Amino acid sequence: MLKNRVKEMRARYSLTQSELGKQVAVTRQTIAFIEKGEFSPSVTLALKLAKALQTDIDELFWLEGEDDNEK
Repeated sequence: MLKNRVKEMRARYSLTQSELGKQVAVTRQTIAFIEKGEFSPSVTLALKLAKALQTDIDELFWLEGEDDNEK
């Protein structure tokens, strides 16, 4: 299962789901589904999210069980 820190990173920059969605050209609902782990983004969307949140993609997304990324 794909895990992520989208919500944590979005909060760091005081962005709403809608604001982040606009930056990466998706809806607020898509951001909410990604944050809940109910939707796995395409590689393109994952890269856009990492850029918008000023982080590396592997800091934003990881596979469950990769212990060095679990917090």
